[in-house]
Amino acid sequence: MKHVAIIGASLAGLSAARAMRAKGFDGRVTVVGDEARRPYDRPPLSKEFLSGDMTEADLALEAADDDLQADWVLGAAATKLDTRSGSVELADGTRIDADGVVIATGSRARRWPGCEAMAGVHVIRTIDDAIALRADLRPGARLVVIGAGFIGAEVASTARKLGLDVTVVEAAPTPLQVQLGSRLGAVVASRHAVNGTTLICGVGVAGLTGEQRALRDGAGAGRVTGVDLADGRHLPADVVVVGIGGVPNIEWLQGSGLRLGNGVLCGSNGQTDVPNVVAVGDCAAWLDPSTGAAHRVEHWTGALERPAIAVGALLSGGLDPCAPVKPPYFWSDQYGSRIQFAGIASPDDEITIEDGSCEEHCFLATYRREGRIVAVLAVDQPRLFTRWRRQIATVAAV
Repeated sequence: MKHVAIIGASLAGLSAARAMRAKGFDGRVTVVGDEARRPYDRPPLSKEFLSGDMTEADLALEAADDDLQADWVLGAAATKLDTRSGSVELADGTRIDADGVVIATGSRARRWPGCEAMAGVHVIRTIDDAIALRADLRPGARLVVIGAGFIGAEVASTARKLGLDVTVVEAAPTPLQVQLGSRLGAVVASRHAVNGTTLICGVGVAGLTGEQRALRDGAGAGRVTGVDLADGRHLPADVVVVGIGGVPNIEWLQGSGLRLGNGVLCGSNGQTDVPNVVAVGDCAAWLDPSTGAAHRVEHWTGALERPAIAVGALLSGGLDPCAPVKPPYFWSDQYGSRIQFAGIASPDDEITIEDGSCEEHCFLATYRREGRIVAVLAVDQPRLFTRWRRQIATVAAV
């Protein structure tokens, strides 16, 4: 293998390039990115960058001592993969021929249908998204956040800090119940009310309302004025943020021969069914041996750690005796609290508060299944969480 093309220039792609060199690959490495920017950190976009406490320069992921000797092809999205020849076609007509391919095209924020041209309606996934939203977050403005997941909650927290009137709408009965379970999801979400954010759960959004404006020369549909709920209520809004999950960027892989579902379907080490092609990051659905199912891990740590495993499989033809994949881990900063979670929870898990108190919003909880610890959640307990997270990783490896 003399040339590896990494399709995707965010954290997962950069981590793959670093892993290539760390494992001794001295051939050509080409990194392709649809954005014109070099790799940057996304978690601060909904927090420190959105509030103005970080600059764009602060988001840079490349270290001063990175010497990847890679060819960077930025500002052109991949449009086709020919797995027979190993070629990748880009939107600008460029063709890249490689012996191995790392797919790291990530995901994009899901938008509210029919409102793409409406001013004041935002998603947050890229620097440009955050810059556009930041310009609309004026003190006293009315913000409605659709979706009470971690991104929605972080935007709500930041907006309250900036002096906005914030309402969060969640279709599920309890926020974060898929990730944390209904009991602890409700505990974590209780911080909204404490900090002056209105939280509405158990009701969906029927649609958005906007100013009527003549549609001439593609001018758009005016500015958003509110959110209609499914129960008939109307929420006036100057700004709306849509935080209803992400869509894996895999459409360009149709017809490539790769198995596609909710992401690129892979084995437990990132290998696809096509030799010399692996997938990492938000677009990749890795097989989880503990559940027997493939699922996407859309977290920063996964994009940092898993590419080394996939690259090892790519360079060795699947024979690299890699370390077991660590359980998923994510964190979220909301209203001055640090929330940390590791593992995979299910609705029937037994939950135990090991330390602290839910009432004081400072605690550590464990999730057990058939007597085996499978996940841990901590709120403002970083040291204790680190210890329990190691235990989960040990159990998972066994």
